[in-house]
Amino acid sequence: MDYRGVLVGLGNPGPKYDRTRHNTGFLLVDRILDLAHLDGRVEDMNGSRFNCELWRVTLDALDGTWLVAKPMTFMNLSGRCVQPLLAWHKLGADALVVAHDELDLPPGALRFKFGGGNAGHNGLKSISELLGTPNFYRLRIGIGRPKERGQVTDWVLTTMKEDAPLWEEAIECGADVLSTFARKGLEKAVALANRVSRRIAEEAAAESQEKKA
Repeated sequence: MDYRGVLVGLGNPGPKYDRTRHNTGFLLVDRILDLAHLDGRVEDMNGSRFNCELWRVTLDALDGTWLVAKPMTFMNLSGRCVQPLLAWHKLGADALVVAHDELDLPPGALRFKFGGGNAGHNGLKSISELLGTPNFYRLRIGIGRPKERGQVTDWVLTTMKEDAPLWEEAIECGADVLSTFARKGLEKAVALANRVSRRIAEEAAAESQEKKA
């Protein structure tokens, strides 16, 4: 079957990690599945061969049919899912979009890019190493950094609190960015992600000023 692309949302399996910052990619996948249930088609697939939960999603907003996966390998071993998944379906790295949490972006911020470094993200590192290339698409969703450098591990494995509305809005808007990429290409998706980030930041700043007034 011809696929428009492969969307992989990164996270850790199990209820212990539900809605933690590191599971941002899982939440983006959940959003896509919700949209497809409402206005498209979702087919459950057996992902055990690839150590993942796997779906075939057909959605006009995504310009066709996609493979959509949540690796069940735990974050640091994500490549052990992604590499065999692409290989089995005879798809190259340039068919892959990875949705993930991003420490270097504040909650509410989005970026879309092709290739680049891993910025210390072990899920991306694992995927790049096992694919033998960093040249795949990344949907980066901001979670911000903790105040102390030594708190990063606890930070990513806990839930968002005061910034949760910004984070959730960015995840929802991430689905629009993915749709724009599928229908209009990389440049338009990059521009939309940047525009959405500015809007969310401006709205948050205005709300903060109102609370102080």
